[in-house]
Amino acid sequence: MDILYHDNDIAVCIKPPRVLSTDEAGGMPSLVRAALGGDARTVHRLDAAVGGMMVLARGSAAAGELSRQIRDGEFHKAYLAVVHGVPDAHGTMRDLLRRDRARRMTFVADTPGRGVQEAVLDYERLGAADGLSLVYITLRTGRTHQIRCQFAARSHPLVGDRKYGTLADGECGIALWSHELAFAHPATGERLCFSAAPPEKYPWTLFGRIIKIT
Repeated sequence: MDILYHDNDIAVCIKPPRVLSTDEAGGMPSLVRAALGGDARTVHRLDAAVGGMMVLARGSAAAGELSRQIRDGEFHKAYLAVVHGVPDAHGTMRDLLRRDRARRMTFVADTPGRGVQEAVLDYERLGAADGLSLVYITLRTGRTHQIRCQFAARSHPLVGDRKYGTLADGECGIALWSHELAFAHPATGERLCFSAAPPEKYPWTLFGRIIKIT
């Protein structure tokens, strides 16, 4: 875990893949508390398999204000993903999603109903290579497995996604990275922007000329 910025109210970190974002043993809040002392609270989640940018609140007031920004659409989150195939150059995906808690998966629903939620994202294709595409994704909603489900439903599953995609990708991790965060500081109101590039591993290395990988 790398901490990019911290003060009395927030800690901005890079979550490694396979580390939980929730407050459990070995999760991000416990790691931040061990590194900085004091409080650390999750205000937005990343799937365990996904790495990249996270901000944690270091108190109840900060947590409340950041949660409000997320709820009111004032909190910017953008992702990079590598998907199979070549989707349109840009577009908006709008679906109804249903969460199957028993199978721990999310599915596109045909009709509204109990437990069905609207999911919306915008994307831009940044490049294509070897039958794969690099896409930049901005979430308008934050549903569980939203990006993975919506792209898979259009026959563009994420590389390395064994749950929604294919086993043929081998053992490479899921190619989804929390790339950008922008929000108002919960105490000062200053607009803060942070970004982090994905690691220097396949399939990100296919697009090294487009993104500055680390």
